[in-house]
Amino acid sequence: MGVTKEQVESSLTAKLNPSHLEVIDMSGGCGAKFSVVVVSEQFEGKRLLERHRMVNGALAEEMKEIHALSITKAVTPEQWKQQQETEKSQTAA
Repeated sequence: MGVTKEQVESSLTAKLNPSHLEVIDMSGGCGAKFSVVVVSEQFEGKRLLERHRMVNGALAEEMKEIHALSITKAVTPEQWKQQQETEKSQTAA
């Protein structure tokens, strides 16, 4: 049995304490491919590569069974807020 969406969520929550987290199982339930959006204060002052390494590190055990992990966004709460406001203003226009 592969990794579950809940396992990915649990590990990311425990290690990165995100204020927003989205985990999508893109493998049709077999747990081989996931897409994640992680918003965490722990990303503050870190470059994108460091943030991705933090996400991969948080999922070290799960990565033994996951074939593909797409980190869609790894942003700070402030960056997330700005992105959401930008999207709202573009949608309203």
